[in-house]
Amino acid sequence: MSFGISEINVNFSVIPEYSHWIYALLAFLIVSGLRKPIASYTMKIMLALTSKTKTDFPQKMVKSFEGPFRVLIGFSGLYIALRLLNLPENMEGVILNLFRSLFIIAIAWGFMNLFNQTSGVFENLAKRFSVEVNDILIQFIAKGTRIIIIALAVSIVVQEWGYNVNSFVAGLGIGGLAFALAAQDTLANIFGGMVITLDKPFTLGDWIETPSVEGVVEEISFRSTRVRTFAQALVHVPNASIVKEPITNWSRMGKRRVMFTLGVMYSTPREKLEDCTRLIEELLNNHKEIDNEFIMVRFNEFNQNSLDIFIYCFALTTQWAEFLRIKEDINFKTMDILKEQGVSIAFPSRSIYFENERPEGVSRLSNPKETGKENT
Repeated sequence: MSFGISEINVNFSVIPEYSHWIYALLAFLIVSGLRKPIASYTMKIMLALTSKTKTDFPQKMVKSFEGPFRVLIGFSGLYIALRLLNLPENMEGVILNLFRSLFIIAIAWGFMNLFNQTSGVFENLAKRFSVEVNDILIQFIAKGTRIIIIALAVSIVVQEWGYNVNSFVAGLGIGGLAFALAAQDTLANIFGGMVITLDKPFTLGDWIETPSVEGVVEEISFRSTRVRTFAQALVHVPNASIVKEPITNWSRMGKRRVMFTLGVMYSTPREKLEDCTRLIEELLNNHKEIDNEFIMVRFNEFNQNSLDIFIYCFALTTQWAEFLRIKEDINFKTMDILKEQGVSIAFPSRSIYFENERPEGVSRLSNPKETGKENT
């Protein structure tokens, strides 16, 4: 049996009918398959070009847009595939707006990644313009910048879909007044945070004391300042409240004050008192952890129960534990001086005296505990 070529009848008329679907699928698969190589190769080229710059800011910018760039390549394949399907004109307009919206979102995503690296971005900008900024100001600006990026991205996307943003903004102006009145405390806290950031009464890690809280500053946000107390409790203080209070920043002390009164007994001779005063002053002057620029040791007062020696100096530390150790060392060495000189520390006491002559009919009691000691 033989078959002629004329006998083979294949219907190729169905292929052109679905050819655009095949082309669309091939375009999507090709772009999806090449997405990672294209993105990786492009990133390598960009990083190589930016590595020659003086700062690392361009490299951080390239790395921030790496993820959005890969997503855009994937959506580009989908966009090309949809355009090859010969969809109706109204659908093509929707697809174009969708792709533009995704493009805007990807750019906003890249800038969000960039400004999440707050320390690198704003420190480089500060160095470039010779401006001194601290970590609190950097975080404050970064949070505000991210909010602005989100607001701009949303407004541009809304405009891409044909909505009038101007009327919406005008409506916000009217409603904004009512919102401002309802959110007075929140706005006051935000401005309080700005005052803390600009005036810099304290920064992260500082030990502060106010009439309401004492501890170490862990975080400064738009609304509140978070303080970790020495009992390990976490206190959130509204910024509007903390800026109205007197703030003592113990971390900014160059040294800590040592001040106390040493009371010795009234029976101490004057020579011994002078020797003790002189020896304590020499002790402080020769102490390596005491600032010898200002030391005061003086016989200060005739107290009710003691002769008081006033001691005033400064320890060369601001840390609490070290300060207590230095103060303890001074106390022990002061006790040694008093022991060497045979001087005793006074303690509260009271003496009661009885006259020898007693009124008629009053006899001396045999047990002195019933009336108290004659001389205490």
